[in-house]
Amino acid sequence: MPVPPDWFDRVPKVELHLHLEGAIPLAALWDLVRKYSGDRDTPTADALERRFAYRDFPHFIETWHWKNRFLKEYEDFTLVAEAVARDLAAQRIRYVEAFFSPPDFARSGLEPAGLAAAIRAGLDRVPEVTVALVADLVRDTGPEQAARTLAAVAEARAYGIVGVGIGGSEQRFPPEPFAAVYDEARRLGFRTSAHAGEAAGPESVWGAVATLRVDRIGHGTRAEEDPALLEYLAAEGVPIEMCPISNVRTGVVPSLEDHPAGRLLEQGLRVTVNTDDPKMFGTSLAGEYRALVERCGWTRDDVRRTIRNAVEASWLGDEPKRMLRREITRSPDWASSS
Repeated sequence: MPVPPDWFDRVPKVELHLHLEGAIPLAALWDLVRKYSGDRDTPTADALERRFAYRDFPHFIETWHWKNRFLKEYEDFTLVAEAVARDLAAQRIRYVEAFFSPPDFARSGLEPAGLAAAIRAGLDRVPEVTVALVADLVRDTGPEQAARTLAAVAEARAYGIVGVGIGGSEQRFPPEPFAAVYDEARRLGFRTSAHAGEAAGPESVWGAVATLRVDRIGHGTRAEEDPALLEYLAAEGVPIEMCPISNVRTGVVPSLEDHPAGRLLEQGLRVTVNTDDPKMFGTSLAGEYRALVERCGWTRDDVRRTIRNAVEASWLGDEPKRMLRREITRSPDWASSS
């Protein structure tokens, strides 16, 4: 018998760090695996689910690329975008800024504009949730390719692309070489984020804020290792897109109880809570909040605070942001104690 939804399920939520390709419901992904004649080592849907366990962060990246082999045609992106949006709407997530990764699909001959159009077609089938797109320039491809991707993305911004970021193998590709790309992104009117302090230390976060001059930091988990950096992030009000369960699953932190999200929140940083790649990590936004309350001593006021932080840190315009804030805080479930 299904478990009735609790407050964490019902409260309206906002997510700022979600990778579309990592949020594909497993049933939809299994359909794609079968469409492309399967994988010898993954003969069943249960075996597919078991693949999403990781030795460390590099193994996660390896699995990410394996999964992306089954996204080969534009119609695949329409299918998964609709499935992701329906899943988000069912979770009472009202607004999302979702990454998609054009460089990962160039080898299949898929262009950024075509990807964005296909994704938007799927998202538009689910009006219950608003999803803006953020193009991941993928640091592994290097700054020259990132610049080419940015130029192509700029031509496709009408499909709801509001910003850019760089994910990928942070431990191998520091942020500083991408400075000119980020300057150009700002000139084009894009908002900016960068994965930093996940697979590399606080020096990566410093590079993102000082050299790339990002609007937000993705993850920021290891910023805690440098007290001066925390002081800077707090003073400047830089929003942090934290992804607690993701960091546990990839071995960035040893346990949820060790995750710095609560400590950074107490120190006044603009912490937001996100899922990163929820279907690859077996999590949901409600599940993140529920675990933080049940295992880490968070209160419902902490949950509400981080949801408000996400609204304010979003890249919505002033009036849409005001409307979202009002929708969320006037929901009957917002102040509910049950």
